[in-house]
Amino acid sequence: MKPETEAELAELVAGLQQPVRIVGGGTRGVTGPEVMIETSGLTGITLYEPGALTLVAQAGTPVADIEAALEAEGQQLAFEPMDHRGLLGTNGEPTIGGVVAANISGPRRVQAGACRDFLLGVRYVDGMGQVVKNGGRVMKNVTGYDLVKLMAGSWGTLGVLTELSLKVLPKPESTATLIVHVAELTQAIQVMSAALKSPYEVSGAAFDPQDGRVLLRVEGFSDSVAYRIDRLKTVLSGFGEITEASGSAELWRALRNVRPFHGQDGDVWRISVKPTDAPDIEARLNADQTLFDWGGGLIWARAPSGTDIRGNLCRFDGHATLVRGAIDTVVSLGHFQPEPTEIKALTQGLRQRFDPRGIFNPGLMG
Repeated sequence: MKPETEAELAELVAGLQQPVRIVGGGTRGVTGPEVMIETSGLTGITLYEPGALTLVAQAGTPVADIEAALEAEGQQLAFEPMDHRGLLGTNGEPTIGGVVAANISGPRRVQAGACRDFLLGVRYVDGMGQVVKNGGRVMKNVTGYDLVKLMAGSWGTLGVLTELSLKVLPKPESTATLIVHVAELTQAIQVMSAALKSPYEVSGAAFDPQDGRVLLRVEGFSDSVAYRIDRLKTVLSGFGEITEASGSAELWRALRNVRPFHGQDGDVWRISVKPTDAPDIEARLNADQTLFDWGGGLIWARAPSGTDIRGNLCRFDGHATLVRGAIDTVVSLGHFQPEPTEIKALTQGLRQRFDPRGIFNPGLMG
């Protein structure tokens, strides 16, 4: 089922007699019922005001179309969403609705914030087929329920997104990346922490243990970038050899898409933790490969198929998500970490209110 208008979608949902799987471009590996509602028929940028840094698009609009429109005006999506196709081996086109539904946020989150922080308003169809609108087209104080933030990261379990209003930002005039060569993760965390705590506005801090490189990104006006890069070299001079990278854009594109794991066997886990806990967690993972983003607060781990790594993380704050795994592993473990009893009760209450018939992506988030 691929509705092409919001009204058509609402009528379709109201008449559903069975659970359905909600997908956008089909690139993010959502599992569930065989029957699908695809939002890729709801496409098009309906409003773009570069001067107001505001863009409104239907949920099925390809991310590539939005990025092309922004590029033409020297602007960008500040949260630089990941493209899952290489990691998951999926086809199709990532859609802006899928990005918002999963709250997909890339390396710049450490400075700019997450996808949900740039979401101004939403339109969606709830589980009874009613069209709901929340938010607007400018940043403002919110009274009552902030459904905009609630829909971001709900993975289609509360409603089917139809239209999104986003704040966008100017593209930086210049970008530079420092590489600090270190021997192990503890030192890498120290480097990234020192850089992020500095006044030099680092917009990306990552570490790949495979080659022992810490990557630190600085963006902005050319003179400012040159000054801040020079100052960072001084701040970090005691940690090891420092070089400047060429091709910054491609480096960070590879990182946000977890390219080192492409074509590699095993399950892939996404673990969100306190950066200071990262070395202890890595030691307990028994992973075949790891990659660190957000200053060490985001760990990508490639583990043997069928391995439930969550038992090794119970003494740490944070959560783990199974991003890639065989069908039987997903059925056994689920994609998301089980919620504490109190949180689970809240989640079930929300789903009952938004989708009382339980038809949207059942089982996906508990």
